[in-house]
Formats: sequence, structure tokens, C-alpha cells
Amino acid sequence: MTLNNVYAIGDTVMGVVMDDITGIAYVDAVVNAAKNSLLGGGGVDGAIHRAAGPELLEECRGLGGCETGKAKITGAYKMPCKHIIHTVGPVWQGGGAGEAELLASCYKSSLELALASGLRSVAFPSISTGIFSYPLEEAAYIAVHAVMEFIKEHPGGLSIVLWACIDERTSSAYKRALEQAAGEFDAEMDPGMMVVASSVEISEAMKDMVMGFDDLEDDAPSEYLS
Repeated sequence: MTLNNVYAIGDTVMGVVMDDITGIAYVDAVVNAAKNSLLGGGGVDGAIHRAAGPELLEECRGLGGCETGKAKITGAYKMPCKHIIHTVGPVWQGGGAGEAELLASCYKSSLELALASGLRSVAFPSISTGIFSYPLEEAAYIAVHAVMEFIKEHPGGLSIVLWACIDERTSSAYKRALEQAAGEFDAEMDPGMMVVASSVEISEAMKDMVMGFDDLEDDAPSEYLS
């Protein structure tokens, strides 16, 4: 199988898809842009709780909330993926309150939890860029840079990391961030470690995980802004 417009560091493929994150079945876990309480809310958080069903809320009640920049994991219940990783992004306060570090920590904490749980593929939303008001272009660059840094530090740990975007504006921002960060990382790494290509062949072992990429819908509901 071939995925178009993707990047890879070693064996880990990164890319952007336009899809409803609540219906994604081709990754082990999706990430929820949650509130500190983990008890649901608006945007992605509310959509995931509605899609997963009341069992998710019951499990989350036993987790004791989550600090900003950290992550916790639950089952996915009625959603088609295996797990939901809940992370709490920072509210934008102008950039002087440690927002960048906290946002990067959301991505790193989520991926650390994925690896610790034996998961190989993860789909993120655009964390903090909805009701938390983080500027999209800056958030996308921080997200991509944090993920690439994690992959560089944990070679072979993950097979696929995606950003599931709800609209063309968000999708374009993450594609630009991938292109920019890939160029920076390519200059730092050993020759051949970073692959920047219009298409990447996916191994036989990963085919079942990514079935349906070629049939993704072009649009996703606007209610899933996070």
C-alpha cells in the first residue's frame, strides 16, 4: 500500500488526513484534546465522549483528572480504535505562560503512554487550536517538532503518527509544519534516516492498520474543533 504526501523517520510514517477522529479505525489509539477533569466538554472532547458512549465517562471518573501537558489512557468502547489517549492542552495566554512547552509535552506524553501500552499507531487532533485559542500555525509547528523529536529518540517504537484534521485550513497548516520541520531534522540526522517523499510504501505487516486511507472523506464535521 502507498500513502501519499507523507514523511518518515526510520520506520515511522507521519502524515495528515482529513477525517473524523471519532470514526478512525486504522490506528491503535486516537488522542482526545481533553479538559483537566477528563469528564467531557465541547469540541473534540465532547465528540469523543458522545461517540464512545457513557462507559468512557465512567472510566474517566476513576482517573482523578489530568494535569495540563500530561496524558492518561482509557478504552475506546463504541469507537472503532482500541484506545483513547486523553491529553490536556494549554489555554493560549499570549505565549508567555509556558504554553509552547506544555503543548509539546501533550504530544510527548501521549506518545510515551502509547509506547508504554504497547501501541504502534496514533492519530492526533489539532490540540489547543479551537476553544483554547492557540494560534494554528504555531501550534502545528510545535506539534510536528515534538513528534519528530520523540520519534528520533525512540527509533522503531511507532509505525504511524497522524494528524486527523477537520478542514482544509487545519490540514494545510500541519502539512506546512511537516515540510518545515522535516527540512530542519533532515539536516541534523544521519544520511538516509529522514525520508521526505510524495509517497511511501507501507509494509505488509501494516496494511490492515491503514486500510481505508484511499477512501477517506474529504470533509469532517466542524463541531470537532478542539
